[in-house]
Amino acid sequence: MTAINYLFYAAAATTAIAGIIHVILGIPSTNPNSQILFVVGGLAQIFWVVPMIRRWGTPWYGIGIAGTIAFIAIWVITRIPENFITGRGGRITDNGILTETFQIAFVVLVITILVMEKRKLKTSL
Repeated sequence: MTAINYLFYAAAATTAIAGIIHVILGIPSTNPNSQILFVVGGLAQIFWVVPMIRRWGTPWYGIGIAGTIAFIAIWVITRIPENFITGRGGRITDNGILTETFQIAFVVLVITILVMEKRKLKTSL
């Protein structure tokens, strides 16, 4: 198995773990807006295992990166005191840090995959 195969599997695993955590955090939520965000977003992240394992291509990887960065941005913004989304800074929890770590790892892994595929394409020309 080549190095890039490991990167695809690692990216699939990181997005799956982040998605599972989001679903677990979203189900018991008393706020229906955050419940929808966490469950739907988490299920989308779990689904994103398929494009990574099956190597659906650059457009899919880009959408995965964009969605994950949006999730990271929401988390960061909602932690700022007196933010425009919640009006107060949210708590920084162990689960939050864990989820963000997996999401950042996903973004880094997918960018690495894109760079490696671009280099491979250049060398084959």
